[in-house]
Amino acid sequence: MSRMLVLQPGKVCLADWRAVYRGAVPSLAPAAYPSIEASAAAVRRILSRGEPVYGINTGFGKLASVRIGAADLETLQRNIVLSHAAGVGEPMPVAVARLMMALKLASLAQGASGVEPKTVRLLEAMLKGGLTPVVPCQGSVGASGDLAPLAHMTAAMIGVGEIVAGNERKPAEAALRAAGLEPLTLGPKEGLALLNGTQFSTANALAGLFEAERLHQSALVTGALSTDAGRGSDTPFDPRIHALRRHAGQIETAAALRALMEGSAIRASHRVGDERVQDPYCLRCQPQVMGAALDLLRQAAATLQTEANGVSDNPLIFADSDEALSGGNFHAEPVAFAADMIALALCEIGSIAERRISLLVDPVLSLLPAFLTPRPGLNSGFMIPQVTAAALVSENRQRAYPASVDSIPTSANQEDHVSMAAHGARRLSAMADNLSNVVAIELLAAAQGCDLIGGGLASSGPLEAVRRLVRSKVPTLQDDRHFSPDIEAAAGLVRSGAVVDAVAPLTLPTLA
Repeated sequence: MSRMLVLQPGKVCLADWRAVYRGAVPSLAPAAYPSIEASAAAVRRILSRGEPVYGINTGFGKLASVRIGAADLETLQRNIVLSHAAGVGEPMPVAVARLMMALKLASLAQGASGVEPKTVRLLEAMLKGGLTPVVPCQGSVGASGDLAPLAHMTAAMIGVGEIVAGNERKPAEAALRAAGLEPLTLGPKEGLALLNGTQFSTANALAGLFEAERLHQSALVTGALSTDAGRGSDTPFDPRIHALRRHAGQIETAAALRALMEGSAIRASHRVGDERVQDPYCLRCQPQVMGAALDLLRQAAATLQTEANGVSDNPLIFADSDEALSGGNFHAEPVAFAADMIALALCEIGSIAERRISLLVDPVLSLLPAFLTPRPGLNSGFMIPQVTAAALVSENRQRAYPASVDSIPTSANQEDHVSMAAHGARRLSAMADNLSNVVAIELLAAAQGCDLIGGGLASSGPLEAVRRLVRSKVPTLQDDRHFSPDIEAAAGLVRSGAVVDAVAPLTLPTLA
């Protein structure tokens, strides 16, 4: 049974958005509906004055100077939806599409968009009934809002396009009627309110953020295990070092690494007699790199939480004065910057993890058998998994180039500066997938390294729990075997959160 979650528009915490992404079913707090009705009533009063108002009785974008008669207002709103549903590419993942719908629901419910209560109730009912519009991923430049993807969402609400119901794609109108819902007839302003806004970009950015949070935690675990496998020192994690630097993320990361390694017999075994003075940066500087990534993710989280709780369509309706004010809240520059920060963090988490894998397969640095195989030469061991990790890190470096610095003018230069937030946020999913596999390879390599140390030495309690988890899915590598299934199994442990859960009750740093 999915968890039910009540949204308080404008006051939704990051944990609730995370819960929606993970499958919680959102609904609106009943107290939101009076504001929705007041906003819709204001639109009716504005129309009664007979004045031209952008988006209500005029054309859109460069066509804003074209006045639309009262008899054509319903057709105007339907036309904008159909004409703007011009997306291409693969459909949005259902989890991200539902998050987008929930973000739009919370935005409309703040009473500044001029939609009727029935429109909000339909969106709410679709979320409750598991009806998810099929929305192509490509086609938004992040201003004037995520027009194409949100138009596809809205098209499904009026019975056009397709809807995923359960595991089946169905024609939208048939899916709605099968669920006892009537396709929407759009009133003045409603089409524009539904397809304008940053909810596509924000949903993708939040999804990337939540995946990055779990991967950051997982990489702390694998980093600690690699430090033990490579007979690294925990001295660089001493709290006095990090207190002098004062960065919160660095301090918390060092504390987590200390806790993960506390009580390790492997670490204790080489406190005396190990001639190495300092470890390579990939072990020694984990608090500095992973802490900086944590701080960056938290900054992105703060921006995205603000965006998720805001209203970003246009024009905005102010019911207290019966005004429709045209502005630029649809411009997704804050989301683009946040997505770029998340991309940088994903890239660097993988980059330092790959260096630890490289250290472990190098017998000079790790003091372990070459390529982590008991019989190197006859066996190649972890030689090519390290190459795979390097390839994935290189891909992520290419994807980490900032999207926010790009802009292509659109709409006959009316929309002459755009954010590219949609692309910037959408790429995070592929980057997270790559990082999941890099962390999975490190998990396997670190567990193998600890197995090869011998002498019956155990790591710490939390890290031994992780080793047991790995060995429940992937046996120790004695001789070469088909490696891809091992990586896939380990990646499943990383993506599911099982690696993080294995070290409980130890608490790893979170975004909030």
